[in-house]
Amino acid sequence: MTFDRLDTGVAHPARRYNYWLGGKDNFAADRESGDLLAKSYPAARIAARANRAFLRRAVAHLAGEAGIRQFLDVGTGLPTADNTHEVAQRIAPDSRIVYVDNDPMVMVHARALLTSSPEGETRYIEEDLRAPEKILAALEILDLTKPVALILVAVVHFLPSQQESVGIVRTLLDALPSGSHLVMTLATTDLLTPELKANWDESLRSGRSDVYPRTRTQVEKFVVDLELVEPGITAISEWRPDPADEEQPTPVEASLFGVVARKP
Repeated sequence: MTFDRLDTGVAHPARRYNYWLGGKDNFAADRESGDLLAKSYPAARIAARANRAFLRRAVAHLAGEAGIRQFLDVGTGLPTADNTHEVAQRIAPDSRIVYVDNDPMVMVHARALLTSSPEGETRYIEEDLRAPEKILAALEILDLTKPVALILVAVVHFLPSQQESVGIVRTLLDALPSGSHLVMTLATTDLLTPELKANWDESLRSGRSDVYPRTRTQVEKFVVDLELVEPGITAISEWRPDPADEEQPTPVEASLFGVVARKP
């Protein structure tokens, strides 16, 4: 793996997210983009941490209560604390995880740092969410006759088209058997104050933001015919919050909708 295709002069969501989480795997363009977005939405860093905490709680539920042993994490991002395989394999060491991301830098770090338990397995696919058929064709270690957790955390909202997004998610879900689960978070302005919503809208119009928020009604379109896991579609900070967490952000600060749903 080389960095020949790595354009350090263009911000990438995974590296910007890494910057917000306090990581070091980012470039000047990522930091500049992150700072510009934070001016419009000051709680961006809090939301990034809340999103990571939601992922941890959702994966723990799936590996524990739901008994899921296969995970397809699309839009993996750069490795940080409590990656999907770490949470799942702490509960079920035989869990299998496929990570997918379209940033070559993410893949280099993932292969170096995301080491599976001896009983389980991890694989890494460098592919784009917008090519779901290619993703499905590369799932060698997953048995698609058994339930899979499809994880789409803070990734779908980078697609401007709601119709395209729903189609992509449906393509992935249609390939998975009954008992599979969908885990999603999507940015929203529904939970923001009017002032913050106006700032976000302006950042999109001006090109400073590449995050296209979804309304609750739009989020519901992704889970048609699925069984919502309690408490349903909520602010990520309110989806089964862990009282032990030091940070307990408000819905305004953690302005993403989160949902876990089961395919019947």
